[in-house]
Amino acid sequence: MNGNRFGRLFQVTTYGESHGDAMGVTVSGCPAGLELDADDVQKELDRRKPGQSMITTSRGEPDAVVLNSGTQDGYTTGTPIGMVIENKDARSGKYEPYVTAPRPSHGDFTYSAKFGTRNWGGGGRSSARETVNWVAAGAIAGKILDEHDVQVKAHVNQIGDVEAPPVTFEEMLEHTEENDVRCAHPETADRMMKKIEQYQKEGDSIGGSIYFETRGVPRGLGAPRFDSFSARLGQAMMAIPATTGFEFGLGREAREWTGKDRNEDWTFSEEGDPVPVGNKHGGIQGGITTGQPVFGEVTWHAPTSIPKEQKTVDWETGEEKDIQVVGRHDPVLPPRAVPVVEAMLNLTVVDFMLLGGHINPDRMDGQVGQYDTDYHPRSPDNE
Repeated sequence: MNGNRFGRLFQVTTYGESHGDAMGVTVSGCPAGLELDADDVQKELDRRKPGQSMITTSRGEPDAVVLNSGTQDGYTTGTPIGMVIENKDARSGKYEPYVTAPRPSHGDFTYSAKFGTRNWGGGGRSSARETVNWVAAGAIAGKILDEHDVQVKAHVNQIGDVEAPPVTFEEMLEHTEENDVRCAHPETADRMMKKIEQYQKEGDSIGGSIYFETRGVPRGLGAPRFDSFSARLGQAMMAIPATTGFEFGLGREAREWTGKDRNEDWTFSEEGDPVPVGNKHGGIQGGITTGQPVFGEVTWHAPTSIPKEQKTVDWETGEEKDIQVVGRHDPVLPPRAVPVVEAMLNLTVVDFMLLGGHINPDRMDGQVGQYDTDYHPRSPDNE
């Protein structure tokens, strides 16, 4: 089974199933000299972990990360960084009825049809549990971006038919983590919460979307066609379980704009560089970043594990049957997906910055030369 690696220079390789012993990730390509310990990763995992509120699954996973390679004395060494997050609260028994009777709209049958087998506990490899690895890796990428003054932020901008008005980047930074929905517009967050609670009481679920924005992205990231910034960012976002749409700039709205209205004239910046007037293009033109904020939106369908009665077939017995999916499941996905979106943004931007030479692939301090026995990353003598 391939498809478990993301990135070209900043490579992330993951393993693990929802109800297996542990989840794990290896990060290759992180430069030496980055200050890093488990707490840096843990604070991001805590934003994603289950059981945060009444609108998330009650599965009691501490998601405690262990860094077991790639660091020394609190700094990265340039070698692969290995991280493990144990599964502590898996209850596979509830999934036994679906071993040969696939749950509606899940990956149960497609995985079994492709491989002839699958880890059926909790959805196995197809479970969103796997994104814990992505957030762990994204935390490291985020630390690198902090060193280069690149900011990444996302918030929930729509749940069902409840949509938040546009908010500023500063409002996202200030308000996103203030409520359980992770919407940066407090009044809309209250309405979203009521909407989610309504579906939760009915034994149903609801979809939504996340708006993301990245500030400080260098000009010139990306390459034509299949390595364009937008193409690979789209791949990153559409890899997140249950996503059904990715947009940047005007997105789907662009189909309603004329060329004259959408096109943006060129002018000179204060530094004398050509810059577009406006940013309807979302910081990307011709698949390459313009240096302006990169922004867009990702859409999720409603969670497919719901307790309402549904129909399936048992391919072993040949019978049709009614089922109710019991267990611990989220009634809505975007609130817990915000740190996942930010992680995938971090990983994509860092990988492109390494490819473009904006980050020294060997050492975070940018120094080159022969090995110095007195050298220690970030020591006062090496600042």
